[in-house]
Amino acid sequence: MVLGYLLARAGIDVLVLEKHVDFLRDFRGDTVHPSTLQVLYELGILDSFLARPHQQLKRIGAQIGPFQVKIADFTHLPTKCKFVVLMPQWDFLNFLVESAKGYSGFRVMMETEATDLIEEQGRICGLRAKKRNNPVEIRADLVVAADGRHSVMRQKANLKSEILGAPIDVLWMRVSRKAESDPEQSLGRVSTGKFLVMLNRGDYWQCAYVIPKDGFDKIRAKGIESFRKDLAEVAPFLSDRVDELKSWDDIKLLSVAVDRLRDWCRAGFLCIGDSAHAMSPIGGVGINLAIQDAVAAANILAPSLRAGEVSTRLLRKVQQRRLFPTRATQRLQIFAQDRIVYPTLRSGAPIETLPWPIKLLNRFQILRRVPARVIGLGFRPEHVRIQASQ
Repeated sequence: MVLGYLLARAGIDVLVLEKHVDFLRDFRGDTVHPSTLQVLYELGILDSFLARPHQQLKRIGAQIGPFQVKIADFTHLPTKCKFVVLMPQWDFLNFLVESAKGYSGFRVMMETEATDLIEEQGRICGLRAKKRNNPVEIRADLVVAADGRHSVMRQKANLKSEILGAPIDVLWMRVSRKAESDPEQSLGRVSTGKFLVMLNRGDYWQCAYVIPKDGFDKIRAKGIESFRKDLAEVAPFLSDRVDELKSWDDIKLLSVAVDRLRDWCRAGFLCIGDSAHAMSPIGGVGINLAIQDAVAAANILAPSLRAGEVSTRLLRKVQQRRLFPTRATQRLQIFAQDRIVYPTLRSGAPIETLPWPIKLLNRFQILRRVPARVIGLGFRPEHVRIQASQ
């Protein structure tokens, strides 16, 4: 959607396909980081975005056993917005659509699922789709796959990925929130063998309960009551509400994957975001890394797209530009999930002391600028370089 906005702003005809009737997907990330807010500022739409209901996090921390710890401080970032915005992604997507409709070349086709690519003489020149089960054929100078970690389009393009591994999965659920007594923002909570992330969505908590990879069947075998007790143990203020989870139908499994395509493109075809590099949920940076891909792609490709054709050499430049940030971020995520999160889940011992890196962050405020920069800006943040068409 961001790429579509940027290209339409540059005077290029764009069609964005969305297979659902709306954007209401619980599994989409809610965090909009300072790097993304900077892009909105450079586009002149930041104030309109911030006028929508949202929350702002200037600092993040966690409850680790008996310890309340401070991890990142965004107030020193060299950006217009020195905070993370929490906003349901469906609101963000609706905002982008409304903003982009001001450009005559921008269109969104809802309830349209891409099913196959059209290839002629070794070049991708369009795609086939279903719109309410009716076949649709779309011709294009460039097809961009942004259809997530289970991308159909990258499979059809026969692009191979390198599996980097993830020893964790996530259980996704919601529990009601009491504004008068619950914390304003909870984020990470860790206790003996349990790891919970909570996002405040006004009248309810969106909860992500981290479990060992392929461990859901074992949890289910213990029964829903046992799972409710585990939730109440890691977040005691939810004790009077965990019975809102009536059955396992109220709890969804998100299978975590970390991978990266060897080649992000073919002639006439490009992958960005999770289609090119599935990210771990650690740090909540996936959506923001995808948006950085979109900005880089627009900067590199817009002039050639205006002329009606984009070379494979330019498509490779997008991968070259974004490969280092992707590798560096995934390397940190893998370190965190393998060395911190997974050992925590496997440990049955009570938490009596903090790891030394957390101790240092908690004690020295200046050190919290480092994780703030990694989470808030990432590696090699992108800026809007292309001018709006007249």
